[in-house]
Amino acid sequence: MVRKIEFSGEIYDIELSEELLEENRKIAEENKKKFQEYGVRVIEVRGSIGSGKTSLIESLVEVLSDKYEIGVMAGDVTTTIDAERLEKKGAKVVQINTGGECHLDANLVRKAINVLDPRKLDLIFIENVGNLICPADFPLGSQQIIVVVSVTEGPYTIVKHPMILEDADLLFINKIDLAEAMDVDPSSIERDALRINPKLKVVKGSLKEGMGVQEVLKSLNLT
Repeated sequence: MVRKIEFSGEIYDIELSEELLEENRKIAEENKKKFQEYGVRVIEVRGSIGSGKTSLIESLVEVLSDKYEIGVMAGDVTTTIDAERLEKKGAKVVQINTGGECHLDANLVRKAINVLDPRKLDLIFIENVGNLICPADFPLGSQQIIVVVSVTEGPYTIVKHPMILEDADLLFINKIDLAEAMDVDPSSIERDALRINPKLKVVKGSLKEGMGVQEVLKSLNLT
């Protein structure tokens, strides 16, 4: 696959091996079949650093922990900060450190499956590495995908990163309590997103204020 970028009037080709992508897709399908065999529901959460991915998963775990046995695969470059936060909420957590890569891949998830033992779980959240670009090329085998963006990322974050939404099921627009201060219209972000993916469900909220969590649950049929 070839991507085009333009810099100082010149165009460069960036090649991402099609063999690598195809191998990842194959493993992702195998992961999905395993999850289905185990009867566990798997939801991937994507978003930039600081958008609110971990906070959203924390909120969902808090609400759902009485109803479901929940596991989390926490993706990060080097730290265990998010994993420790989620473990305190009662989820069974496996940390996946990429060692520098800007995304999880299906092979890393495959390795984490055995550690997490999904046969004992009802629901798994996979928190991808904080990035709105790389994860789009690497499906993991989840059944649903949430993308989290915040108004603090500016008004054009969706327009600049359209590929992240192409296979997403739900967009959560976070920190709307800061929209006026940031001079960002959440409804404009929603319109941009729906132009990219008309089937997308969109929820606007503020995790700091506890807004939008119930709407996410309803949109994912988790209530």
